[in-house]
Amino acid sequence: MGEPWRDRARRAVEWNWRRPAGDPRPHYVICGRDSLAYYVAEALLASDVPAGGARVTVVVPERHRSNGADVATLKGVRVFRSDRLDEATFRAANLPGAAGLALLDQDDVGNLHAALCAQAVDKNVRQVLRMFNGTLADGVRTLLKAPVEVLSDAEMAAPAFVAAALGEVDPTHFQHRGRTLRVARRADVREQDVVCALADLRDPQRGVLLPADQSAADLVLAEATGQPPGTEVAARRLARARRRPVAVFMRAVRGFATRKIGIAMMLVLAVVAILGALIAQTEDHISPAEALYVTLVTTLSGADPDPDKSGGAQVMQVVLNLAGLALIPLITAVVVDGIVNARLALHTGRLQPHRAGHVVVVGLGNVGTRVMAQLREYDVEVVAIDKDPEPRGGGLARQLGVPLIVGDAARPETLEAASVAACQALVIVSTDDVANLEAALAARDTRADLRVVLRLFENDFAERVEEAFGLGVSRSVSYLAAPAFTGALTERAVIATIPVGRHALPVAEVPVAAGSELDGRPLGAVFREGQVRVIARTPAGGGRTIWWKDLDLRQVIFAGDRLTVVARRAGLEWLTRQSAPPAPPERDVPTFRSGTPLRGTPPPSGASGVPATFGVAALPEQATGEHPAPPAGGNGGPPAGPAPEDGTPGPHPAAHPN
Repeated sequence: MGEPWRDRARRAVEWNWRRPAGDPRPHYVICGRDSLAYYVAEALLASDVPAGGARVTVVVPERHRSNGADVATLKGVRVFRSDRLDEATFRAANLPGAAGLALLDQDDVGNLHAALCAQAVDKNVRQVLRMFNGTLADGVRTLLKAPVEVLSDAEMAAPAFVAAALGEVDPTHFQHRGRTLRVARRADVREQDVVCALADLRDPQRGVLLPADQSAADLVLAEATGQPPGTEVAARRLARARRRPVAVFMRAVRGFATRKIGIAMMLVLAVVAILGALIAQTEDHISPAEALYVTLVTTLSGADPDPDKSGGAQVMQVVLNLAGLALIPLITAVVVDGIVNARLALHTGRLQPHRAGHVVVVGLGNVGTRVMAQLREYDVEVVAIDKDPEPRGGGLARQLGVPLIVGDAARPETLEAASVAACQALVIVSTDDVANLEAALAARDTRADLRVVLRLFENDFAERVEEAFGLGVSRSVSYLAAPAFTGALTERAVIATIPVGRHALPVAEVPVAAGSELDGRPLGAVFREGQVRVIARTPAGGGRTIWWKDLDLRQVIFAGDRLTVVARRAGLEWLTRQSAPPAPPERDVPTFRSGTPLRGTPPPSGASGVPATFGVAALPEQATGEHPAPPAGGNGGPPAGPAPEDGTPGPHPAAHPN
């Protein structure tokens, strides 16, 4: 923790950070403390639209310390610290006039309150809210008068975890220009339905995104047909396997009592069955039904001794009586044990019945609740584990009939209660990276070949854990959701985000501005190997969209055309720059003599009177004390009017004051 005087000095510098006069860069305010805020700020800083990137202010709590990606480490970010998101905070963060505001805390009500405060400061600022509650999100869209976009990172990331749990590709699908497109394996779709190649994943360690050789890619974007996606097929297969009558009956028998009682019961019943068969063979003139009757009566109530019977019949009678003495207490034990287990399950949340072929979800937070709900939509059996007796998704779990085990997923008894050793997959999505890693390691000790899907907040940490420990699939929710939030904040037409491993490929529609680098160039100039792939072109004026089958690289791009592309983030940034209108010509900076500005020119300060040397480079005379010679035709300023026909610049108004 820093010393108080250092904190005061840092805040003083932050409060004096202002937009330099004439700065054309858009200003964005981000309120958040986790990795999502980091990735959104990083993407905004990497943007070069319209010129020189964006100015980003991130509001975090006063004593915030990040365990993952720290937004304060990003070069060019202004970090403003405040424990309250109220009007005073937004004004201090220079929200008035900003291009956008992102509210990325995990508190839905807190984000709504902050949005209302921001609307009071600037009713025209574009707002992007992070919300989990769908009903509240619908209300926010109608309540706020400002331009608003409400997104759920949990809803966007849940399909990736579900697909990884079922061993399938991420079930990404979206609609655009009257067509439905989805991500699939090449082997699962017809060749004529393939839109473009997404990745070559034959070597998991060296996957190639948007490969030049499209025929070599095994992961493609295809037009959706009547065939269900792979994730749904895998879920149905798993559900059908769970419904096998014999398996269901045996699972119920196994789950009703403990293992030892079950073994003893089966042994006694086997003895009774064998002796009953022998009685049927030794007795004369007795039918099978009568043999069953004699066996049950002898076992349950005993029989009168009969000295006239043969020695073998007497032995069988004695053994049956002994078996009857053991059978009645065993029946009582089974009933009592089942009742006790049921009551323990109600009071402690621990399930005694043995399960197989199910999916275990650890952590019923925002993401875990979405994963559980989607698995149940596919009719996949789910068992949930959470340390909190009443987690966020507890009510939905009871509504869906999902058993909830309250306990630490890193403890062997908790994993045993959830039958992790016999489950289909283990999805660990709590909000604690350390607890997630401990649970994954403990589960691997239980079963070495268990499929583990692990959530880690930091994408780099997730990548290193996956390589070092070999725990299976690791995902960062923030990294998967950040492109959609960034696109909504910058008003880019990001249609969807396709997760491929630990990478994300945004699908966007980019308009071509008049006078841009792409205006008048052939369509082939847009294609970049491994970076940008065009899948559709909509001509200016709202003409019919030309899809991938009819695209020709020789087609000329005109101003007003809209290009639909699948790209990596760097490729999308490049394409946005190429399609943006040309930057306006820069005005010459006025010169000052002896520290006194010329009449009619503003002082070198920002919006709040801060010296220009704080936000922009100092003028030569401010840095060295020298006076550069003014350009011909004036004292350093632009011409006041049209130039004479001979081409000599016109006079500058500051040189001839009235």
